[in-house]
Amino acid sequence: MRKVSLLWGGLLGVLALTSLAWGIADSLRYANTPDDMVPYRKIEPYKRYFLVPLEYPGPGREYPEPDPSTLESVKIGYIGPLYREVHPKVSVTPQYFEIGQNMLRGAQMAIDEANARGGWRGILPYELVLKNDPVEQVDDTWMWGPVGSNVVDLIWKDKVWALFTTISSENSHILIRIALKAELPIMGTADTDPTFVETKIPWLFRCISDDRLQCYILAKYAYEKLGLKHIAIIRVNDRYGRVGVKEFREASRRLGRPVLFEVRYPRMSTDFSAQLARLEAARNIVDGVLAWGNDYETAHLVKKLRERGFDIPIFCSDRVITERFLKIAGPAAEGVIASCPWDPTSDDPVYLEFKKRYEERYGVPPETYAAHAYDGMNMLIQAIEKAGLNRAKIRDALDEYRIHPYHGVTGMIILNDIYTDVGPISIAIVKNGKFEFYSEEELGIHLCRYVKR
Repeated sequence: MRKVSLLWGGLLGVLALTSLAWGIADSLRYANTPDDMVPYRKIEPYKRYFLVPLEYPGPGREYPEPDPSTLESVKIGYIGPLYREVHPKVSVTPQYFEIGQNMLRGAQMAIDEANARGGWRGILPYELVLKNDPVEQVDDTWMWGPVGSNVVDLIWKDKVWALFTTISSENSHILIRIALKAELPIMGTADTDPTFVETKIPWLFRCISDDRLQCYILAKYAYEKLGLKHIAIIRVNDRYGRVGVKEFREASRRLGRPVLFEVRYPRMSTDFSAQLARLEAARNIVDGVLAWGNDYETAHLVKKLRERGFDIPIFCSDRVITERFLKIAGPAAEGVIASCPWDPTSDDPVYLEFKKRYEERYGVPPETYAAHAYDGMNMLIQAIEKAGLNRAKIRDALDEYRIHPYHGVTGMIILNDIYTDVGPISIAIVKNGKFEFYSEEELGIHLCRYVKR
């Protein structure tokens, strides 16, 4: 009898492994990972992570709300890179501060529109309390002290009801741990680091697609649509570069197309002699380059690649979708392929109305981080309206977006089990000197959509 049981057990195990090899069940899939990019898909791992909805079982919901007559406003804390705090010679891309200002535009616009509607329940205005995020490094050390102090001040001195957070993952990881201790809702709209939400903090929400999904769509396009086989990575030497390319590198390996090599360069570089020497040595093999970094250095890298005669596809992150990139790279930018966490050419009426109001207010069309900031702030405002002035209940109201996706100006914001957006993304390709955007459907690329459970 024991032999028969063991035999059946063995057969069931083989069938389980076979089913994993043929296709991954939604219950085993982390977000939108395509079947052929799922790790350990041909074996049964000891444990798969991030497949169970986060919960907050702690205290807070029973805390009484303050008397509105004792408050002047409902405060929401904003922390982002708004201005430099150290010497201008310290290496930091100006793009960070531009993103911070764009985030502020979108967030402030949402606040002002909410106040025009009457504010919080027609009783109190909303107020955005600003703090700078010093994204510089001093002697190779990130300024964690100042950002930590700013977060502490927002929580305990300004007494904000929620935090609206920054772009730099080096600092945002410090921020979320402080907010965790304070039990404060957090909305992230610009940090695309995949590990940001993998800290499994039930107070943290993110309404922008991360670099994991952007790497998936780039890998699909490179290997399935263009038929490439040997891609090299040239990236900026910081956390954004290191964490950003990780999923592309791992997806390539799982597709049987391991990355040829990976080399790095310092921030704000314009000289890529050492990196291109490595590429020259593989000229007869390499058929594509993933150039991951900010717009300034990536534009110079693209120029150098074309000057060296590398007429091969160049893939980039969404950071290059700027006028500065196109201006610096010039004709060399033609054909560059970038991932994008939304479609700024959407004909969705919700977006078109926002775009019109934004242009009337600021004189320019909204870019990625302004649009996502507008969505994130509106999600926070709606949660506060529904929950009242109770931080735990505000968190619960944000959690409901996991079940009922939010229709924002950037499209459908679909939060997965660890509260990060896994909605549709797109690819931007430079044609005739400007970026043209293509949806997954238009490209014939189908990432697995997240299934609500």
